Amino acid sequence: MKLVESLKETNCIIIAGGGEFANLIRKYDFETEFSNDITHETAINAMDIIAKLLNDKLNFTKLVYSLEEAEKVVDSGKIPILLCSDFLKDNNSIPHSWNITSDSISAYVSNILKSKLLIATNVDGIYSREPNSVGSKFFDEIDAKKLLTFNETSVDLMLGELLLEFGTNCFVVNGNFPERVLSLIEVENSDRISDNNYKDNYNFKYTLIRGE
Repeated sequence: MKLVESLKETNCIIIAGGGEFANLIRKYDFETEFSNDITHETAINAMDIIAKLLNDKLNFTKLVYSLEEAEKVVDSGKIPILLCSDFLKDNNSIPHSWNITSDSISAYVSNILKSKLLIATNVDGIYSREPNSVGSKFFDEIDAKKLLTFNETSVDLMLGELLLEFGTNCFVVNGNFPERVLSLIEVENSDRISDNNYKDNYNFKYTLIRGE
């Protein structure tokens, strides 16, 4: 919530992840083995739930059902939060798989809009393995091709493939630090932040994934 509140008056579109709701669906799927179609649909519904909860607490956002509607909301001075279930309802471009999450859906939307892609997660960026595990290495910059050799890290397994297909880049940053997200919003898509943009009171880490 703190992160979204900090985005007021920025030019962006929000795509919410499914959070713990989606994690529970994945857990139940592992135990019961539902069909790919139904787990995909319910995980997208979980994203919609988070989107609606966010929008309920904010007065500068609006729920939207299409990218055309999102652009109108941006022009009106508000921030659109995309309800992905309607947007993806008749879309066959997104495979129904746990390899696809809000990360890849955001990449798909970003490509259509030709906009910067920034993924806020709960860790500082991309690691070679679980961040707290022995031998884990942090990457401040990584090629999307190399990302394909990893298991699922802080982003989904399909993201690297889509970035290569679209020829675009992506920033991954810790959303628990809104100031980091705001700094990256101002950066050109292919550039790293200048050292003198680092704050003295925190360790500013993020990962630039290069797909271009």
